[in-house]
Amino acid sequence: MADSFYNCSIRQAFNFEKDAQTLVGHLVSLKIGDTTLTADLTLTLPTDLKTAAVVAAISDISWAGGYADPINITCNISTANQVKVLVLQHTNLSKTDVTFAFNVYDFDQVNKVYYLGFHTDTKALNGLILKTGGDLAINIADDPSREVPSPLNYTLQIGIMPQDAAAQSILFAVSNSDKFAKVWGVKSK
Repeated sequence: MADSFYNCSIRQAFNFEKDAQTLVGHLVSLKIGDTTLTADLTLTLPTDLKTAAVVAAISDISWAGGYADPINITCNISTANQVKVLVLQHTNLSKTDVTFAFNVYDFDQVNKVYYLGFHTDTKALNGLILKTGGDLAINIADDPSREVPSPLNYTLQIGIMPQDAAAQSILFAVSNSDKFAKVWGVKSK
């Protein structure tokens, strides 16, 4: 399986410049247990230069490519969402189910346009917070990020494993026209 690692520009996500040609990532939605993070950051969509409300700007997202491999996301969220995640971390996180959707935009150097390079096609994926050595793979920064000082934003790291309920699709592209899908998760019988 081919690893997929996308190092996105937080600066470009928050202050989009159409002449810059760097990866941009948006965490479109995120629900952890019964807590839904608010899509309260208005960021530019590189594909059409319109704005959209999203949960976070992604700095890194990776997947080793196997059906059962986790998706690891590092992103920056608002102060209001940071408070929600802090409450989750400091209380009994008995529900570790996660529903999330993301878009990573890449630039096609031949056609000179941004395209969706790694995404969920507006469909939310269902997973569980990754557990490593008894600890849940979720961490929120106490202090604001210094990379983009305004609006205040905080770094969230989360690892998400697929749920056993169903095989799900993650979509890829290597140019504006060359697209394919891969399966994440396995349906249990």
